[in-house]
Amino acid sequence: MEIDIKPNQRKSIHGQWSSKIVFIFAATGSAVGLGNIWKFPWMTSEYGGGAFVLIYILSVILIALPIMIAEVLIGRHGKQNPVGSLKYLSNKSSTFDVTEIDSDLQRIQTKSKKYSNADDYTNWQLVGWSGMIAGILILSFYSVIAGWTMSYIFKAISGAFSGITVEDSKSMFDTFVGDPEKLLGWHTIFMILTCFIVSKGVKGGLEKSVKILIPGLFLLLISLAFYTYTLSGFYDGLAYMFIPDISKIDGNVILGAMGMAFFSLSIGMGSLMIYGSYLSDESSITNVTAVVAFADTFVAILAGVIIFPIVFTYNLDPSTAGPGLIFQTLPIAFGAMPGGIIIATVFFILLFFAAITSSISLIEPAITYMIEKHSISRPEASAKLGFLTWLLGIGTILSFSYAADLKLFGFTFFDLLDNFTSKVMLPLGGLLIAIFAGFIVKHNIIFDELNISNFKFIFWKSLVRYVAPIAVTLIFVNGLL
Repeated sequence: MEIDIKPNQRKSIHGQWSSKIVFIFAATGSAVGLGNIWKFPWMTSEYGGGAFVLIYILSVILIALPIMIAEVLIGRHGKQNPVGSLKYLSNKSSTFDVTEIDSDLQRIQTKSKKYSNADDYTNWQLVGWSGMIAGILILSFYSVIAGWTMSYIFKAISGAFSGITVEDSKSMFDTFVGDPEKLLGWHTIFMILTCFIVSKGVKGGLEKSVKILIPGLFLLLISLAFYTYTLSGFYDGLAYMFIPDISKIDGNVILGAMGMAFFSLSIGMGSLMIYGSYLSDESSITNVTAVVAFADTFVAILAGVIIFPIVFTYNLDPSTAGPGLIFQTLPIAFGAMPGGIIIATVFFILLFFAAITSSISLIEPAITYMIEKHSISRPEASAKLGFLTWLLGIGTILSFSYAADLKLFGFTFFDLLDNFTSKVMLPLGGLLIAIFAGFIVKHNIIFDELNISNFKFIFWKSLVRYVAPIAVTLIFVNGLL
């Protein structure tokens, strides 16, 4: 007879968040990163301003949030790495209970038997593999961009932006990203910091870091937002972000916004599953995920509210800078404004805070897998995976210099990783998670984990079963075509 262990009797071997607020900090740190402050403004400018913002917000509410709830649910119930949690839930969902009378013992007993197609259920663990691989691929180029932020902190402190022109700023950025030795140095420092934090575990590393970094990040963001309110381009920046031109909405805008929502909320990377595995059974999954989704979206919008008023105040073109938007355009503004050295320093420190909180969540799922599967220590797992990620990052570094003309399907190595992860791996991972939670996992498991009213449960299940999968499929196919 198979005895089912109730969720609150199982614990993650890696520890547990000390409180609900710490989980919110950690999951917010995972979600809030360079994606919000570096990529969101760049994507907004590339896809037409307010039209992109509108589709992004709708994508978060109707598609990303329901799948986010499903990811955290899977992680908390499984209490393991993403592969282990999906396998555990697959096994539970591939069994059914039968009641029999034991003729020898003369008693009624319940046995669990496998469905005839039970082997098909275990294939769902591949979704966990996909998420962990996506996390490593993203971190490999994410670390390089994070290295830019570290370098620009010191450029800001040194006064390098004072009186800088458009040509000077572009030249400074191009010279910097075209210097593979410097990029490699900063990339290496950032990966060492990331691996050091995750090597300390849940309580010693992850929890301590997010308690400091997340409040600090919000404080810096709000301070900068108050500053941009005093600028002449403040209302032009708001109009650019919040007045959508519906005619600009097409398949590319929709796919870009959905990909951004998944990237920003860490959907399909395994991060939410592993953070969910550290969440206590007393915490409400729907409440904490809603708070995290709101905080993440708030930060992305706030980043735009900070950046675009500066861009419009100093008559800069937001649509031409691409990935270098904040590194090419903002230094010009910082160099011209009163107190620019202080404000620029604060801004790039904020970027670093955002980057490090996300980077630890990108590598954590793979580290927990290594520990659970191969019985190695956390420091050893951190060092091995950190080195692999660092090695992959060299491809991104070279794509800005020596390998800039080396392209596959028209993409450099960096562009290929960015597009493949955000527009293929993450939406596909999110789609499969929605199908798994909506159709495969047993109804009673989900109902017990969510612990919400029947109406809310039916509403969530409708979104995760039908709205999210259909929307993701249509957008995904449109993007491929």
